[in-house]
Amino acid sequence: MDYREFIQATQREGGIEGDLAERAARATLMTLAERLSPGQARDLLEQLPAEMKPWLYTQRAAEGFDIDEFLRRVAEREGVDIETAERHAHAVFSALGRAVSRDEIADMAAELPRGFAPLVAEAQSRFFRVMAAEDFLAKVAERAGLDADEARRATEAVLEALAERIAGGEVDDLISRLPVALHDLLRRGRVTSGGTARRMPLDRFVDRIAELAGVDPFEAREYARAVFATLREAVGDDEYFDVTVQLPPDYHALLPES
Repeated sequence: MDYREFIQATQREGGIEGDLAERAARATLMTLAERLSPGQARDLLEQLPAEMKPWLYTQRAAEGFDIDEFLRRVAEREGVDIETAERHAHAVFSALGRAVSRDEIADMAAELPRGFAPLVAEAQSRFFRVMAAEDFLAKVAERAGLDADEARRATEAVLEALAERIAGGEVDDLISRLPVALHDLLRRGRVTSGGTARRMPLDRFVDRIAELAGVDPFEAREYARAVFATLREAVGDDEYFDVTVQLPPDYHALLPES
């Protein structure tokens, strides 16, 4: 794949116009170089067009940042918001997967934490759709009869309380399957619990949602039902099972029917 073909693939995959695709590719690959070891970055750049090699060249040790920091840096370099940077990064990784060998993509993936799974899936031509934050909130709003602000508060409260209840590793898995806009609140919950699953009776869980959202327990239950139903739709049955299997039977009153 030559330089023009790479940029055209980025344009096509991301719906990016004109010179923005080149800017997106440069920003994404320069940031990727900061996250990879010099050896792995060199292996990738050897299979890329000459015009792109400087973007991946590095002699510095890999920095251990997560997907949120990756996208923040891409956004800063591009001069766009986080949501746009996320969409552009997906397009660039898709083009990258076509430009270099499967073995090199696998080696790259081995150096990236699981939060990068959606981007790696693009490079490996695997289906891994992350529901957009606005779509998640719209579905919560529709299910619970809420306006946009209420849907956001409901989503934030339920997911933060859930992250306080389940194991930290499962929170990380959710982070990899949900949009960037929802990551911070999941991390807050994980920090509160210390990353360890905690015993939390149903009433306490509902009260915690009510406390975070500033509503009464009845409304908190409705919030939880709407968010859990949307969560299942967003992450798929397997990941949803991994989350809910950690919850005791009385929580089933909040979960959608199978």
